[in-house]
Amino acid sequence: MFTSVAVLLLASTLSAEVPYMDQVANFRVEREKEIRQDWLPLVGLSWLKEGDNAIGSSPKAEVPLPASAPVSVGTLTLTNGKVTFRPAGIVKLKNGQVAKAGEVKEEVYTAGTVEFFLIRRGERVGVRVKDSASPALKEFSHLQWFGVDASWRVVGKFKPWAQPHKLTYDTVIPGLREDYESPGLVTFLKGNIEYTLEPVQDEGQLFYVFRDLTSGKTTYPAARYLYSQLPKNGVVVLDFNKATSPPCAYTSYATCPLPPPRNRLQLAIPAGEMMHK
Repeated sequence: MFTSVAVLLLASTLSAEVPYMDQVANFRVEREKEIRQDWLPLVGLSWLKEGDNAIGSSPKAEVPLPASAPVSVGTLTLTNGKVTFRPAGIVKLKNGQVAKAGEVKEEVYTAGTVEFFLIRRGERVGVRVKDSASPALKEFSHLQWFGVDASWRVVGKFKPWAQPHKLTYDTVIPGLREDYESPGLVTFLKGNIEYTLEPVQDEGQLFYVFRDLTSGKTTYPAARYLYSQLPKNGVVVLDFNKATSPPCAYTSYATCPLPPPRNRLQLAIPAGEMMHK
């Protein structure tokens, strides 16, 4: 949902036998691969209107593609949440097959260096566009990180909600809000002060959207993200050395959730990923 499966798998399968510094180093290598693969190539995000939406490099297209793509690639038709595609000429899928007219689900379409596919956010349906020749990808060098500090690998206590509980996120898209199931609250101590975070569950882990007193100074202003393993015997390990910036730190075509009030910490956390320059 919020990050690549590869990064989650790495975080969940690293053995305790691997030295901690190496664990963090490996995590950060995979994180940079994720940014290069998933976010820096993004060059567009268009929300479909009900009815026909032309897609192509034409300036009149409702879903504009980079100039390297054909003027007309086809038409995406939105009808009560269902999307169908009518190709204009031969259009291929990412797997190499020729795209046929019909309903669009999880297909990824290609046009030279350009890819496009659907995303759904609440009741909205959008088309996300990637280009392997994007300027952002060409200009990127490396991520910036705080030095690894084992004191920011903290043990927290998990308290489940007594009843099913939803956490509503505002997002960077005006008017777009998203609801997710929250399993409970996590508290941790720092400097003898107790702090609280409210996670949601994602890909078999707990996911936290938070802001702290480094936000807008040395870290991305809107938020940072953190994953932890599911609680064991009421205990959760929060490793802020693996805290990351949201995708919207690298592209304006992301739909990042923003921290709920409970996750806006009055605490400086100089650990994890720093603001991208």
